[in-house]
Amino acid sequence: MTLTIRAFRPDDATAACAALRAGRPYLVTTPETVAWQVAAQPHLRMLLAEADGRIVATARFGAYPDSEEPGHGFAAVHVVPGHRGQGTGTALLTATEEALAAEGVRHAHCWVDDEPAAHGFATARGYTRGRVAYFAGRDLTAPLPPLPARPPGVELRTAAEYADDPHPLYLVDVEGTRDEPGDVDLADQGYASWLAEIWHRPDLDRELTTVVLADGRPVGFSAAQTDGEGRYWSSFTTTVRAHRGRGLAKLAKADSLHRARAAGITAAFTHNDGGNAPMLAVNDWLGYERCAAEWKYSRELTA
Repeated sequence: MTLTIRAFRPDDATAACAALRAGRPYLVTTPETVAWQVAAQPHLRMLLAEADGRIVATARFGAYPDSEEPGHGFAAVHVVPGHRGQGTGTALLTATEEALAAEGVRHAHCWVDDEPAAHGFATARGYTRGRVAYFAGRDLTAPLPPLPARPPGVELRTAAEYADDPHPLYLVDVEGTRDEPGDVDLADQGYASWLAEIWHRPDLDRELTTVVLADGRPVGFSAAQTDGEGRYWSSFTTTVRAHRGRGLAKLAKADSLHRARAAGITAAFTHNDGGNAPMLAVNDWLGYERCAAEWKYSRELTA
């Protein structure tokens, strides 16, 4: 086997997307989105491992652009099943760590599939296990629970209705992101960056993204991404602090799923930190079933 580690090229999008999804059917992404992420997000880079002309592993990595403490970065290495245990992951991770260190990253954070071999791989390379997160799936051909009652003064719209001015949704997103569980303190993302990296994602489905308004002002949303193949991804559901505890996140996520089912979407997936008890409870109520887990691993890099 001749192994080559190289940078992602736009014409790799289809093969790289297939490699990312191999063995992980709960991931919802498209070749267009993979190519767009590398092109549109300056902090995100991708390396590929190619064996005899076939892409057999991917690494997405970069420095956290909004980290309040410099030197924090992320890496996600995935080897296609059937090509593991042959040194491919080691070669790709080594190249990734070298690239991160060259960018000034000293604290590398990685998410690792919840499999014995993956845990052993990370531990053997000096990474220490931290928090857990869960993937969950839901068959949308099965009935959904009825929508919860709307509190007085609350109405529902779609993100499509904010196409001309999404700034109110940006404000909700920023406040919600501040309270997301995590190990890195992030500064607020700027509006221009949010437009480029969030609002203009090619897989963001604005018609299926539900926005919750209270007294005429957006106070929460449940963002949806779709792949054009009947699959739906719940990317972020949040409510501003002043309106939490009213069931608005549950209402938004339920409404978005009802819209998705009506639009012919057949499978829904989501991902949540293991410490996010309120959202995990909402997912249980909606009928999601956990289908996989991943663990956060970290290590210090040397220059």
